[in-house]
Amino acid sequence: MPFTNDQLERYSRHIILKEIGVKGQKKLMNGSVLIIGAGGLGAPAALYLAAAGVGKIGIVDADVVDLSNLQRQVIHTTADVGRPKVESAAEKMKAINPDIEVKTYQEFLASDNIMDVIKDYDFVLDGTDNFPAKFLINDACVMADKPFSHAGILRFKGQLMTVIPHESPCYRCVFKEMPPKNAIPSCKEAGVVGAMAGVIGSLQALEAVKFLTGAGELLTGKLLTFDALTMSFHTVKLPPRGDGCAVCSDHPTITKLVDYEQVACDFDPKHPV
Repeated sequence: MPFTNDQLERYSRHIILKEIGVKGQKKLMNGSVLIIGAGGLGAPAALYLAAAGVGKIGIVDADVVDLSNLQRQVIHTTADVGRPKVESAAEKMKAINPDIEVKTYQEFLASDNIMDVIKDYDFVLDGTDNFPAKFLINDACVMADKPFSHAGILRFKGQLMTVIPHESPCYRCVFKEMPPKNAIPSCKEAGVVGAMAGVIGSLQALEAVKFLTGAGELLTGKLLTFDALTMSFHTVKLPPRGDGCAVCSDHPTITKLVDYEQVACDFDPKHPV
């Protein structure tokens, strides 16, 4: 289908980029991305993917908007407090771009439903804030051969990597197993500067755009870290894919999904670990 006049104007800054152009914009409009988590990372990612014209965007979150979310979850407003996050997010996304389809999932993802949710999407963004969810998303995406972006933020630091299953290292290649109790506090326990979520969530959206259009190089085989206090980015080369990995090696020991329990951290903000 040819572009409408409104679409030509809306996406003109993409279309004039030689790396995207008409073909790339059509790929975005025919593409689909699932965002798991409508919080700090998912909020900016959802806004930018909607603005970019990604044809179908799914957003998963079981929570409602809390006043403490608004310091970083920029897709929600004060008037949204108490509303389901997916409902609030979908409203803003459609307001930015009424042409896109937004599908909401107000539920927790677990081993018994994640495969059904991710199967209809080209690319997945992990915007969660806990390790059980991150390991579940990694394992499900590897088993389903579904490309995804991992990200994490804490205090003034963030990290990002993109996984193409069976081609690049996965999350378990780097982080072998769930960390023990008190090893790493959560954002709720240790805090996070709000704009950090905007930086890393926007980079996740950019990885999705690059994947769908084929522009540039993805963060595969690399872990990008960002320290906001020193304003420094570093890229760390990751070990080869499947080198002893329990899920993505040629002889995996994890062959079915497991629901891990989130262990609370005994964290004292006056004496940070």
